[in-house]
Amino acid sequence: MTAHAPVVIDIAGTTLSAADRRRLKHPLTGGLILFARNWVDRRQLTELTAQVKAVRPDVLICVDHEGGRVQRFRTDGFTALPAMRVLGELWMQDPLTATDAATALGHVLAAELRACGVDLSFTPVLDLDHGGSSVIGDRALHRDARVVALLAKSVMHGLLRAGMANCGKHFPGHGFVKADSHVAVPVDKRSLQRILADDARPYEWLSTSLGAVMPAHVIYPKVDHRPAGYSERWLKDILRGQFGFTGAIFTDDLSMEGARHLDGTTLTYTEAASVALDAGCDLVLLCNQSVDGGGAVDELLAGLGRAADGGHWHPDPDSEQRRLAMLPLAPPLAWDELMHDPMYQRALERLP
Repeated sequence: MTAHAPVVIDIAGTTLSAADRRRLKHPLTGGLILFARNWVDRRQLTELTAQVKAVRPDVLICVDHEGGRVQRFRTDGFTALPAMRVLGELWMQDPLTATDAATALGHVLAAELRACGVDLSFTPVLDLDHGGSSVIGDRALHRDARVVALLAKSVMHGLLRAGMANCGKHFPGHGFVKADSHVAVPVDKRSLQRILADDARPYEWLSTSLGAVMPAHVIYPKVDHRPAGYSERWLKDILRGQFGFTGAIFTDDLSMEGARHLDGTTLTYTEAASVALDAGCDLVLLCNQSVDGGGAVDELLAGLGRAADGGHWHPDPDSEQRRLAMLPLAPPLAWDELMHDPMYQRALERLP
């Protein structure tokens, strides 16, 4: 068995069950992703994250919390954050005010999550707003890769001020395709040259700022017949080799439709995880599979262990350190302290 803990699991309810505790203790479990179903109020969320850390202090507690329509916790004091597109619209009026607002948004987003025990939000979205994507839409900052890079860097600065790492997504770009990879397998037929000159530029420009990257469940057939998250060409050659990225690479959710098909076959979760990890991913997400008893979660944990022991998956010796680097370094302010923190209050005032 490897010392690498690459699997990010979920839980069904608002407290930990015996099965949840067992899965969190599994040596291959490295993270937990939360959803709206895991939320009642701030007190419950704070107690839940404390329960998780009591079982596994090193587990990375994650959530998709971007603002706009992708914000899991919206009540009981959590600020309703604007969609990222609002920052891009503000940029068109006043670029420097927009960068300050972006930093404010990142700070508020991270400070509120951290006060409740959440370690990481999968943000910012670096996809370009090409205008036709059903799943990206107003989650994108702007059409111009330069504007996206600068606003995203400002959001990341705000996250960092509140003690949170970042995760740029969805590499090398999900904004051009119309299909939603949750329910289909999107195909982007542009050339590598075009993608590198446009959608992938933010990843190049932010190579020293990004703590983590999440590849798209999109196939770029002129570059590789495999989706980006399963592609050594995209992850090892381009993201790490050409762009010099040194942080963690998370898969997008392996239960999404776009994640299950490879070379004309439908993969099991264990097969999908093994291929992704060998292609260059450090962590694999399996979401929404705990709600019917969690058999798929148990199957992945057991199957991935067998795959490692059998030599079907070869752990990257740097992966575990990249995972641990995502954990916050300092304890957060408690919610009541946060409400009296001048930096947080100023960030609230500067939200767009």
